[in-house]
Formats: sequence, C-alpha cells, structure tokens
Amino acid sequence: MSATADHAEERTNPAARLGFEPGQVVQEIGYDDDVDQDLREAIETVIGQDLVDEDYDDVADVVLLWFRDEDGDLTDALVDAIGLIDEGGQIWLMTPKTGRDGYIEPSDINEAAQTAGLSQTRSINAGKDWTGSRLVTPKSGKR
Repeated sequence: MSATADHAEERTNPAARLGFEPGQVVQEIGYDDDVDQDLREAIETVIGQDLVDEDYDDVADVVLLWFRDEDGDLTDALVDAIGLIDEGGQIWLMTPKTGRDGYIEPSDINEAAQTAGLSQTRSINAGKDWTGSRLVTPKSGKR
C-alpha cells in the first residue's frame, strides 16, 4: 500500500487513526448499548480478530475502556486496566463528548491518569458521541 493510501485510510478509518495494528489483542472493558459500534467494527477489521472481553485471562496489547461519569472511580478503572496490558501497552479511554450523558471533564481524566501512573499522549474525536484519550504506561528504565 502506498503512503498516500495509508494517509487516506487514517482519515477514513477511525481505528487506523487510533493506531491499532494487525494482530493486536484488544481487550474491551465497559461495553454497553451506548458504545460506538462502527468504531468497534473498524478496530476488529484492522486487528483482524474480535475484541476480547473482560473475562480474557491473558495480557492484551491495548485496552479499550469505555467509561462514563456514573461508572464509578476513573482512577480505579485505570489501575485495573494497567494490570491487563503488557509493559509498553496502551489504554484507549473512551468517554462521552461534551454535553452527552456521562461526560467527564478533561482535567478529571488527566488527574486520574496521572494518579494511576499513566501519561496522556493524545485525545481525538473517536466517533459521533465519544472522545478517545490515549494513555500509556511510563517506559521502564527511566532514571
């Protein structure tokens, strides 16, 4: 595939924009009727397999965490998610957009991520009703 085609896919395929790659194991947490089905299907297309659910008993490359304000403590959810990924893995935190039920303030997301020991590297429009925040674990061997 050409570089131009890659860029075109990144613009049209939300999973490609999020950086999902073929062969990755993506564990989905917080699934409910309100999640973005188009995004889920796009991720499955890119990774070439189904998303694994909360009962998956091995480590994942990426956790896809759907989280709404009423879902409880975000820091606890992030700490739990860290335990599900390999070192160097990432968490895509999906939260409702501004004005939607379950909206979470960006400052609350940043605070919860920092408390959980994660760094927020970017946020994107992840669908009609969802914002995605990419959270990563610190690289080991620092200092």
